[in-house]
Amino acid sequence: MEMVVSAVAGDLINRLMSFLISKYKSEEQLEEKMKRLQDLLIRAHMIVEEAEVRYITNSKMLLQLKKLVEVMYQGYHVLDTIKYRTLCSSSADESEVSSSNINELSFTTCIEHLCTKNCTPNIHGLQITLDNLESTISNMKEFVLLLGGCERMFRRPYDSYVYIDNFMFGRHVEKQLVINILQQENIPPFAPAVLPIIGGSRVGKKTLVAHVCNNEKVRSKFSSILHVRGENIWRIAREVGPVRSLVMVEFTTDVDEEDWLKFYSSVKQMGRGSKIIIISKIAKLSRFGTVKPVRLDALSHEEYSYLFKVLAFGGTNPEEHPQLAVIAEDLAVALGGSLITANVCADMMRKNQNVHFWISIFKNYRNVVRKSFSVFREHPKNLMDQDHPIDITRLASSSWALPSSATFRLMPPHTEVDDSKTELPKVMVGDLIAGSAILPREEFELVSWESRIPPYKRFVNFATCCDEEPISQHHTASAGKKRKRLDK
Repeated sequence: MEMVVSAVAGDLINRLMSFLISKYKSEEQLEEKMKRLQDLLIRAHMIVEEAEVRYITNSKMLLQLKKLVEVMYQGYHVLDTIKYRTLCSSSADESEVSSSNINELSFTTCIEHLCTKNCTPNIHGLQITLDNLESTISNMKEFVLLLGGCERMFRRPYDSYVYIDNFMFGRHVEKQLVINILQQENIPPFAPAVLPIIGGSRVGKKTLVAHVCNNEKVRSKFSSILHVRGENIWRIAREVGPVRSLVMVEFTTDVDEEDWLKFYSSVKQMGRGSKIIIISKIAKLSRFGTVKPVRLDALSHEEYSYLFKVLAFGGTNPEEHPQLAVIAEDLAVALGGSLITANVCADMMRKNQNVHFWISIFKNYRNVVRKSFSVFREHPKNLMDQDHPIDITRLASSSWALPSSATFRLMPPHTEVDDSKTELPKVMVGDLIAGSAILPREEFELVSWESRIPPYKRFVNFATCCDEEPISQHHTASAGKKRKRLDK
């Protein structure tokens, strides 16, 4: 009997030792891979930053740069996710989170029925990302060699900015494509070239164009730069003369073929080398282009998550606050890629880097997303892009003394400019969430965000506090009031 017990005990000890050795080796391999990934990311970012201050006219180099940027942000996403969640799980001090366990904050766990994609990469994902980054960097030798011969542009270094929202994040490839097209000669030379810039709602089309127009090469090439809305295109013929001009036209609806031909004929009086940029989310308008359109897609989740964390932490090192980093990562998933909401939330979070405060923002927005999915099966961002009102009651501060039947409705944006003539009272979104403003009991304007970068837009929505009612009816009534107000 003693021999049996001894044999069993010996077997258990051997298994335990094997398990511990295997676990130690696995952790050691993980650390080595993480360090390797971090080193590769430094090399990749070095190439990207140098490329962003050069004029790259080679289209294939731009394609290679775009690929490098994609795998670089994938690498940052994998590195941060594993690193911060590991730090959280190994942290002995859990008192800061109180009753809210950090593991319960995972967006995919909290609202698993709303998401079909798990954004938490595993060890296998780490190896795949590592291989992709190594392969991409190893193929950049010719790129780096040719980059040294590209003209350097004048630009202030990133370190001179206090916040990353003081300059356009990313989009260097698209910006360079637009600049290259504007520098080319027209074919035929007497007809203005037409460049369509097509992209979804609020992905940064006008921001991209504004930064292109601020480029020293573009400013020196064109004597006149005009920006008009589609409904006012007929006044361009009266405002431009026989000088080289750059005309940007923003279309919110499709244009009839005959109307476009009339407009295009009228602007041929502009000087030789003039250009027209079409800005729209309507893909069909690219048919009017004389050059290949530039398509502006939404940021990938990895790039969006990187941007959001940089905005939220500001000058704070995320490694010193791994719990906050995990919350920021999960909130980035919940935000669904909205740049405006990212700036709004990050601005508040940067000013109050407290775990409880960040959790409250995450939970409030998660509740808004849940409500949106339960009623419309759509994310709030998608509803807003479709000009549909959304219910933001659960985003408002719990300090508001509201009737149980009251709801806050956010209507589609009516303007993105500073319209000081509007008589409706204005409330900032941050004040709504913090509970630091007096809310009107009628329709008011909710100022989502005021951009710090060109074209310095204010993102404004109609909002109202009302009794519970079918949102489709409210949407119809609001649209009617809006049309009536515009017709006056």
